[in-house]
Amino acid sequence: MQTHLNSGDIAVEVISEYIADQSSASEHRFVFAYHVRIENRGNLPAQLLSRHWIITDGNQRVQEVRGEGVIGEQPTILPGETYQYSSGAVLQTPVGSMKGSYQMVDATGIRFDAPIPIFTLASPTALH
Repeated sequence: MQTHLNSGDIAVEVISEYIADQSSASEHRFVFAYHVRIENRGNLPAQLLSRHWIITDGNQRVQEVRGEGVIGEQPTILPGETYQYSSGAVLQTPVGSMKGSYQMVDATGIRFDAPIPIFTLASPTALH
């Protein structure tokens, strides 16, 4: 039996969508929602403490976002369970990408980073 968790025990999946009614191409404002699913595949509870996002737009401008928890929560995810939430990002270009990591702590107090795989943000007309 594992005595602590590591990054491979936390699976992160993200689906993004373009929010047309909040976006304006003429104002260089492209709004995206993203829906995150975090699964604990280990055998100990894990708490999400903080997040680190790297957001890159189509002009290669990079924003880094760090903060406590997600959507005001620092959820504890039990073994075999999932936690889901939705959030958003605003870009100045119709296409971009996001990636990052969640800083986690397992029930024994061991801290580790759970990677968030890169995903694309794109308006329907941006990619052909």
